[in-house]
Amino acid sequence: MINTQALNPPPRLLMGPGPINADPRVLRAMSAQLIGQYDPAMTGFMNETMARYRQVFKTQQQWTLLIDGTSRAGIEAVLVSAIRPGDKVLIPVFGRFGHLLAEISERAGAEVHTIEVPWGDVFKPEQIEAAIKKVQPKMLAIVQGDTSTTMCQPLSELGAICRAHDVLFYSDATASIVGNEFKTDEWQLDAVSVGLQKCLGGPSGSAPITLSDRFVDWIRKRRRVEAGIRTEAHQDGVEPFIRSNYFDLPMILDYWGEERLNHHTEATTMLYGASECARIVLEEGVDNCIARHKLHGDAMLAGLQALGLKTFGDLSHKMNNVVAVYIPDGVNGDAVRSQMLMDFGIEIGTSFGPLHGKVWRIGTMGYNARKSAVLQTLSCLDACLAANGYRGPKGEAATAALAWYANAG
Repeated sequence: MINTQALNPPPRLLMGPGPINADPRVLRAMSAQLIGQYDPAMTGFMNETMARYRQVFKTQQQWTLLIDGTSRAGIEAVLVSAIRPGDKVLIPVFGRFGHLLAEISERAGAEVHTIEVPWGDVFKPEQIEAAIKKVQPKMLAIVQGDTSTTMCQPLSELGAICRAHDVLFYSDATASIVGNEFKTDEWQLDAVSVGLQKCLGGPSGSAPITLSDRFVDWIRKRRRVEAGIRTEAHQDGVEPFIRSNYFDLPMILDYWGEERLNHHTEATTMLYGASECARIVLEEGVDNCIARHKLHGDAMLAGLQALGLKTFGDLSHKMNNVVAVYIPDGVNGDAVRSQMLMDFGIEIGTSFGPLHGKVWRIGTMGYNARKSAVLQTLSCLDACLAANGYRGPKGEAATAALAWYANAG
């Protein structure tokens, strides 16, 4: 028998490394009726969304828009559009998502060079500059915040290094944007891609990006206009054309630009949601949003430490919005996570690779970066640890977080 019951997902408080609970205002915006993709109201709304994300990214760059797809779609669009077969790409890896950038670059035909530090550490600028001098890449591709390790890679000095060596500078900031400082223009980034499902407080499914003029000039050398819509005024570029049609950024720029040259049917509902995510951040203020994530992230950290849990990694480089703690000896980490989910409706995460089954990752992001969510999660974890044989401190987590809030206030 086919199940014909209406969709009714269980209520959950998502306090892992993402996704998180979408802001109710975003969900309301996404319930609005569709309009045609060339309706002046629609194209006007696309322009408004571009303007909003310029402020989110702290940039004046014209080409700030959405890729229809998850945050990985934004990564892939940037990389496959910029990388010609044989181009050298340098990728500093300090967690799972550096490896992802390397794999996508390899699939695009790049000659990929990686440097690595142990999970829990980040790179110093001089390490990256030394590698750039050695490899002489076309692009430096790096993650800012890697949720697999909870570390936030400093970027402020890398743009000047890249400009000095004529290297394109790209960062994926999906897990870190508006929860941690990010200054596209000041840091001289050429391309940035993000997603909605972390600190922006929306659902996965749209990938805001911003591109510098020099990045756009480079990828437009690979421009190609589809037969059936091209005219005598359209000229193809001189470089090898981009191997993906859907992620062909020059064609997508033509779609979002003044010509409105057809490429795909815009994902209208996701556009509504992405635009509302940006509006909410701008209403609060980008810097205030970052400060809120730090406040609640620090309160979560204080509560976890009061439970006697050992934190993972270099705390001086921890993201504001997610923390990792080692699972205590003698405690079944999966049993604790399962009880939190099934008995309390609260989700936290484990990790990947060398950290799988060794740490819990707990997030305070977007709509869930709030006092009540922090206190509920800490109280729940406290109870579940006690129920699963933990011999450390008990009953201290929420009290420590409340004290942190009182002192911070």
